[in-house]
Amino acid sequence: MRKRAAVLCAAAVVVAGTLTAVPADASPSRTADIARAAKVTWKKCGTTDYPKLQCASLEVPLDHANPHGQQITLALSRVPHTATKYQGPLLVNPGGPGGSGLTLAGYVASSLPKAVAAQYDVIGFDPRGVGASKPALDCEPGHFKPVRPASVPSTPAVEKAGLARAKAFADACGKKYARVLPYIDTISAVQDMDSIRQALGAEKVNYLGYSYGTYLGTVYAKLFPQHVRRLVLDSIVDPTGVWYDANLGQDRAFNDRHRALMSWIAKYDATYKLGTDPAKVEAKWYAMRAALAKKPAGGKVGAAELEDTFMPGGYYNGYWPYLAEAFSAYVTKEDADPLVEAYENFAAVDASGDNGYSVYTSVQCRDSSWPRDWNQWRKDNWAAYAEAPFMTWSNAWYNAPCAFWPTDSKRPVSLANGKLPPTLLFQATNDAATPYQGGATVHRLLAHSSLVVEQGGGNHGIALSGNTCLDKYLAAYLTDGTVPRGEGEADAVCQTLPDPKPLTSKVASTSARGSTLHDLLGFHG
Repeated sequence: MRKRAAVLCAAAVVVAGTLTAVPADASPSRTADIARAAKVTWKKCGTTDYPKLQCASLEVPLDHANPHGQQITLALSRVPHTATKYQGPLLVNPGGPGGSGLTLAGYVASSLPKAVAAQYDVIGFDPRGVGASKPALDCEPGHFKPVRPASVPSTPAVEKAGLARAKAFADACGKKYARVLPYIDTISAVQDMDSIRQALGAEKVNYLGYSYGTYLGTVYAKLFPQHVRRLVLDSIVDPTGVWYDANLGQDRAFNDRHRALMSWIAKYDATYKLGTDPAKVEAKWYAMRAALAKKPAGGKVGAAELEDTFMPGGYYNGYWPYLAEAFSAYVTKEDADPLVEAYENFAAVDASGDNGYSVYTSVQCRDSSWPRDWNQWRKDNWAAYAEAPFMTWSNAWYNAPCAFWPTDSKRPVSLANGKLPPTLLFQATNDAATPYQGGATVHRLLAHSSLVVEQGGGNHGIALSGNTCLDKYLAAYLTDGTVPRGEGEADAVCQTLPDPKPLTSKVASTSARGSTLHDLLGFHG
């Protein structure tokens, strides 16, 4: 659920105008809301990787209960359909909250089989507050500037420093965006999605969402079931835990993935020379964290930054070889340079990251109630830390502004839904960011849904990431609505891809560090 935003160049976004083409089963004359909708003009904004991308913008109400009041602007992207058979718009979202979806449209269109992609307008969008949408939130620029206080509040002074940072961030958001914050939440974003649908002239939309994007999709499906044509959810948020309990659940799952990385490093002791016993390798990692708390590497990587650097390994195992090399160099050679490089590649937060975190907190703190008594946080997080020391306190401080958030909270939507057509769900059994239970729960809540499980998989975001077994189910569903039907909890099972092997040569480019999809889905705002 946490992520770093990838933002398409804002200069490519233009203002509204004419209407896009309409699929045969989504005539704009069929509903009055479409007839009244704002319309968009698409302009070329292609990139080297995605030359067919087009961009536009759409004005929507800040408060959908007051449609003629203050307006805000959403940034949109599109790869248009080219086939005679047109199946309508396919909205895509990479998660977050706070993730930009503009470039994701290009990735999805280029990663689907050509014959399938050609039948859809693949639509990306920056949700309200994000990226090229206006206003774009940035509550406290430089909030993650190193070196931050250590995450584990081992002394009252460390805890006090963490609380001061969290409260300062919440106060800054409230002061800077008092007018906007009450409308930065999932329900408002879902209402924006329906405004996009109307502006596209479609009676129904198709949707593909990853991570938090699955929650966005299920809430849309609950509020607007009559406008859902096809729905794909990948790496699924457990809606029964939003958001306080869900974050505590993440702690244990990330700890398991971190231990999987330690076991992988132990397997390749000949390369990394950190030992063959995973428990002893893990002990060396915590010793490294303790050493960095006293003397940050390169003046940048303290204990908190080390956790940020290794957290992406819980999202995607393609990062493991790079993290292992940095770990090994620090411990066996007293060389901190690779660790600093890994921090800069995987954890350093730029302006888009500041924006993503501002939206992340705004949505999560507004979506549901959080404990306002820090004693409750202290009790729950120390209990979780006893089982899962890797990122429990890092995660707690990441969400701690919600203890001081300046807006009231909403009540989460009940997502049980029997009004949808067949829907398709993807879930890896060992996903850390959205643990497996989320996929199983949503499968039960959505009647007519089919669950495809990646057995043994630990990556977050699995469709269109290289597993051909998963991708064939996605292609079949988008082609004609076909879904697998099984007798157990899972309707279909795909085996995970093998873990990576150690690097055989240095790779300088960050873009080579794992698949493009995982770069777009991101991590740690």
